[in-house]
Amino acid sequence: MRQRSEFELPPELVPVHARARRLEWATIFFMCSIIAVVYLAMGSSQAMKAAWVEDLLSLVPPIAFLVSARFKDRPATQDFPYGYHRAVSIAFLAGSVALTIFGAFILIDSAIGLVRREHVSIGSVVVFGHHVWAGWLMIAALVYSAVPPFILGRMKREPARKLHDKTLVADSDMNRADWMTAGAGIAGILGIGMGWWWADPVAAGIISLDIVHDGVKNLTHVVRDLMDEQPTEVDGERSDVPDRVREALLGLPWIVAADLRMREEGHVFVGEVFLVVTDANDPAAKLEQARRVAHAVDWRVRDLVFEVEAITSGPR
Repeated sequence: MRQRSEFELPPELVPVHARARRLEWATIFFMCSIIAVVYLAMGSSQAMKAAWVEDLLSLVPPIAFLVSARFKDRPATQDFPYGYHRAVSIAFLAGSVALTIFGAFILIDSAIGLVRREHVSIGSVVVFGHHVWAGWLMIAALVYSAVPPFILGRMKREPARKLHDKTLVADSDMNRADWMTAGAGIAGILGIGMGWWWADPVAAGIISLDIVHDGVKNLTHVVRDLMDEQPTEVDGERSDVPDRVREALLGLPWIVAADLRMREEGHVFVGEVFLVVTDANDPAAKLEQARRVAHAVDWRVRDLVFEVEAITSGPR
């Protein structure tokens, strides 16, 4: 059985991938500290509970990225002749499902609080011998929970684009949701301090809607990828790589027509190429030339299968 050869990133992208891994490790470190700080300050606030759950969920994308990074470039085996590129999509799927499920749970929980008209009270705590409203501690915890995700999320966008890694994009989106969640949580706590009992569940509901939105959006993208949708860029726009491959092949003098279909497997594009040629002499050398031309278009082009039809004459 013919198997795919081992895949390696282009040399210029190796340091980019290393930087992405460092960012993910930094994310795990800061999110663990944020989870601890928010838990200690949480009290009975639903908004704080929602923020804490989202912080927990924020660990899923970086862990999924780091796990998939250990598998995606492994060489093909007898049991997995197509290689392990789809490990990236599986990681993307895991993060998306977690976001959607837990976001829906928080949304239902906050709706129940509104229906039951549950009044959340925030008491005071003793800090260095002084009584301090616990809401200030909650706000301080939420401010801290917003800063690292805001910085790290913005730093991940460029590596995600260069690596064509949608798991990294999902993580960046999750970081954006984290600092937005902190803002909604702060508004809810201030609302409680002003006597608006409904502010806390409303803030929790806003947070949960943002979580569900990100989860459903990412889940839609990964399902379309797994159903072999035509390649798209990390921003969801249709990729021009198939068109550029077709144009490059038509530039060869012995090819009169070319068509292809491509799909994504993780961060690479694979598919089938259909050629009509005028010269069938030395087919092995010509197909090797076509393969090199196609692969030179973009580093993501990988493992193309060629189907060739020869004609004896005809205008080009």
